[in-house]
This record gives sequence, C-alpha cells and structure tokens, in this order.
Amino acid sequence: MQFKNALAWVVVGAMAATAVGADVPKTEQRGKLELKSAGPLAFGPKGVVFIGDPKGAAIYAVETNEAAETSSHSRPSVNVDGVNQKIAALLGTKADEIRIQGVAVSPASGKVYISVSRGRGPDALPVIVRVDATSKIDEFPLDNVTFSKANIPNPPEDKETGSGRRKRNNRNDAITDLAYIDGTVVIAGLSNEDFASNLRAIPYPFSEVNRGTSIEIFHGSHGRLETRSPIRTFVPIAFGGDPQIIAAYTCTPLVRIPLSELKPGVKVRGTTVAELGNMNQPLKIIAYQKDGKNFLLLANAARGVMKISTEGLLTREGITAPVRGTAGQPYEAIKEWKGVKQLGQLDDANAVVLIEQGGKSDLRTLPLP
Repeated sequence: MQFKNALAWVVVGAMAATAVGADVPKTEQRGKLELKSAGPLAFGPKGVVFIGDPKGAAIYAVETNEAAETSSHSRPSVNVDGVNQKIAALLGTKADEIRIQGVAVSPASGKVYISVSRGRGPDALPVIVRVDATSKIDEFPLDNVTFSKANIPNPPEDKETGSGRRKRNNRNDAITDLAYIDGTVVIAGLSNEDFASNLRAIPYPFSEVNRGTSIEIFHGSHGRLETRSPIRTFVPIAFGGDPQIIAAYTCTPLVRIPLSELKPGVKVRGTTVAELGNMNQPLKIIAYQKDGKNFLLLANAARGVMKISTEGLLTREGITAPVRGTAGQPYEAIKEWKGVKQLGQLDDANAVVLIEQGGKSDLRTLPLP
C-alpha cells in the first residue's frame, strides 16, 4: 500500500481530500443508487463523497459535481436552528422520525452533507441532505448519479441477537467510520471473523475489496485484550512521521495503529495511548492545527468534547495494565461545547458541529478550541 508524500501531509478531518491534489478517478456507473442504509460520510478528491451503507455492507463513491466555490482557508459559517425539524419537514415527516447518522463538510463547496434515517427500525429509509451557508437544506438526489460501489466481502450476519438491553444486530456495525487517504479508502467496522474488529484499506478507484486487517487492543478499563469491539471513530494523521490511524473505542480507549500494517488477513495489535473514561461512547474525532500545534478533537456521548494534545502521541508507549479512571495522552475538556454529537471541519479555524439537546438538533459553526 502506497501513501504519497506521507511525511508532508496532515490529515485534518474533511479537509483530507484536498491535501493530496489528486484528479477525480472515473467512476463506473450512472443511474439510480439504492442505499439500504446511510451511515458514515467522507469526502475524496474533487467532490467525490463516500457513503457507508452498513446494512448493505457496501461503500459508494458518488460524484457530487461540485466545483470549488469558496476557499478552504476561510468559509462562511453554517448555522441552522432545529436542523432535524427542517430536515423532517423537507422529507414530509416528524422530527422524532429523523435520525442523523453522519456529517461531513465538502472540501469543494463548504456545504454540509448529512446522512439521515427517515423512520425507525429495519424499515427506515436512508437519505442524504445538504446544507449551505444560507441555511438552505435540500436532498442530495441519488436517482441519477455517477457512482462506484465496493462490496464488503465478510460482513456480520444481518440478524438480531440477544434480548432486552443486550439486543443488537452486528450488521449495523459493519461500517462504523471511514476516511479517504491519498488514493485509499480506510473503513472501520466489524467482520464475521473470530477477530471481529476490522480495518480495511481499499484502493480507489474501487477494484478488488480485501478481507481487511483484524485489530486487537488492550482495554485498560476492562483490564484485558479485546478483539470483538469495533472502532467507533478514527482519524488518520501524519504529524511528521509515518501515517497512523488514531482510533477511539467504546468505554474509551484511544489507540494508535500504523497504516502500513493494514494488510489483508493480518492480525494487528494497536497501541493503547490513552484511557479516556468508561461508560462512554466516542462519536466523532477530527484532527486540526492551531497556533502551530496539532490537536485531536473528540466528541463523546457521556464525557463531552475533549481536546487532545498530539505531543508525543506517535512515540508514546502503550497501556498494558488495568486502569481506573483516565490515563495516558493528556486532554482538556471543552466544557462549553455541550450536546455535541457530530463534528466536521469547515475551514482552517472553524468546525461545524451538530448539537442535540431536548429533542432539537442545531447545526453550528464554532471556532476550533
């Protein structure tokens, strides 16, 4: 697997697509794209959006045909009160029937793309909508688009197991996050193998899809090795060293995984660089620069937003013993960012955040802390 200019680029959230300057590869089909679900989103070169479809166990690369409308260094703010209510009105339903699954900012236009489930349960309909700086919301139509598809060869079975609070369908975690990195799409999720936690690197344009790399980690708060817990969110970085995946897991280990080790059929043990607190679900992580320093920003379900220093991150020794509370890489709690469920980088100085409070979701542009 080749990563061009690996020491030169820094992947910064949705801005990763502009860091490599690649031309748009020709996609394979034109017509109606039929999603079974709409999950994580990421942007590739020249306005290509990648859509994760966990239910369908597939990744789609879709041409948005967006030209660069604004500078990636400074863009108009995107702010929408009650964005879930407005999406529901657009789709002819109620706000409590809308579930926002993913948010990504187009590097070409600065528009915010949002993946949505309309309805609840297995019959929910997947939709992609867009929001621009004027607060206009429209549906990104998929009935006549140019796209290509990569099927995941070893997804979990699509069936519910357990009961009560333990009831779950592992197919929903077939794709938990994705990112485009210099000609490669990296996908996190679960497989149907014994070492179920999986990272796969797929060359783009899509051709053959490999079975991925099985990932093992030491979970300090649980005091054991784990192989079946999926990465919930990740960001690729290369702050002056070899490209790495920084991955966050439930309950909340932060793990470093070298991109060079993502080879088909291999089992890799990641390095646990931090324990950020148990009884928590990480939601979204981005990387950014401020005042000449590099940081990670992690939104969590139960522990708010954390600003994590990257100083020493690439050389830190791993946690290999049980941990109570937090340990490892230092972080700062961004206490004023309350209710943040999604993150995306708008430009060099600002993030777009989805804030959910009291059944209402707002889209806000906030200065990176």
